[in-house]
Amino acid sequence: MIRIGIDLGGTKIEGIVLDSSGAERARQRVPSPRNDYDATLKTIVDLVGFLESRCGPSGTVGVGIPGIVSPATGLVKNANSTWLIGHPLDRDLTARLGRPVRLENDANCFALSEATDGAGAAAAVVFGVILGTGVGGGIVVCGRPLVGANAIAGEWGHNPLPSPRDEERPGPTCYCGRRGCVETFLSGPAIEHDYKARVGITTPAVEIGRRAAAGEAAAESVLADHEDRLARALSVVINILDPDVIVLGGGVSNLDRLYANVPRLWAPHVFSDRVDTKLVRARHGDSSGVRGAARLWNV
Repeated sequence: MIRIGIDLGGTKIEGIVLDSSGAERARQRVPSPRNDYDATLKTIVDLVGFLESRCGPSGTVGVGIPGIVSPATGLVKNANSTWLIGHPLDRDLTARLGRPVRLENDANCFALSEATDGAGAAAAVVFGVILGTGVGGGIVVCGRPLVGANAIAGEWGHNPLPSPRDEERPGPTCYCGRRGCVETFLSGPAIEHDYKARVGITTPAVEIGRRAAAGEAAAESVLADHEDRLARALSVVINILDPDVIVLGGGVSNLDRLYANVPRLWAPHVFSDRVDTKLVRARHGDSSGVRGAARLWNV
């Protein structure tokens, strides 16, 4: 039987079909109908129908969303695609597709993909990190996503930045209503904001990386601050979870220097005589989320 994965993002919805061996059979991306819940349901149903028309009989459907279904209410919560909040998305999709649908947080789908056949394959405990327009996290233990009693396991982006320096207090305001969240320091827009504050120009994070490599002092200063903050934030994850592997995804993960510098910087903050946790780049890139959604029926 084929396995269909849907990655529901703020700007695009991606669908993929995996066969029983995990090989990709089909893929399609369509724009997200922003701020329209009913149109979002229709778009997903149409996308599933299109994929099945390409690959034969109906398959299982897993959906990754930028939020989670509350165990208390059965409704979507904590979604930065705010038009999903307060709706029974899993039940509505199940009714429209005529089959059970599994929903999971997109960071958990990312972590599941990388723990299955990606950069964290064969590791017992994998922490998947998405550093993009926001900061997400997912945990996979022995091949299964860890969701938690409140369905918020891995949400490290909405903890305070550890060991803040004086100039980092109280921190930027976060959309969650608090100040100084990890997300407000480590997302792509946060890096761009820091750079603009120094030079007055809005510049993509990847370009800031290129400028730092070329020797520009302002860009180097911004990335050095980012690496120090990322190391502090991940050290808390290591102290609590002690993962074998931390896998980075999202646009910021394309900064090559992170993989050498951050483990060196996190060592003083980790409660251990040495740190064997590996920091690695996602093997499947921005396809990990949708691949993990398809694999929700494996667990």
